[in-house]
Amino acid sequence: MVCCILLNQTTRKQVDKVRYELFERWPDPLSMSQAEIETLADLIRPLGFYKRRARTLTRFSKEWNEKRWQSPIELYGIGEYGQDSWKIFIDNQMVEEPADHVLKDYIKWKKSLR
Repeated sequence: MVCCILLNQTTRKQVDKVRYELFERWPDPLSMSQAEIETLADLIRPLGFYKRRARTLTRFSKEWNEKRWQSPIELYGIGEYGQDSWKIFIDNQMVEEPADHVLKDYIKWKKSLR
């Protein structure tokens, strides 16, 4: 879900440049929820919207830990892309028409394996 937030309005290539260090520094929802916004924002600066994204990541992580949620879309910062990703990769559901083109391509590939 963190990667879904990171991928909003940017590319996988950009996210790949910060992803490993991000998870090394904040490896779990508790540590991410306690991250200093400025430090986190500095790391993800290349992605754009870095201050907003840092606030989203910390709030999302806090809700992940504290909120009684049934579906990730209930969590701050998770939209349709995140929800579809969860259904596909965590719940192993075939989402018929995901909005994201990469998810569409993945579903098409997955169906071709049958």
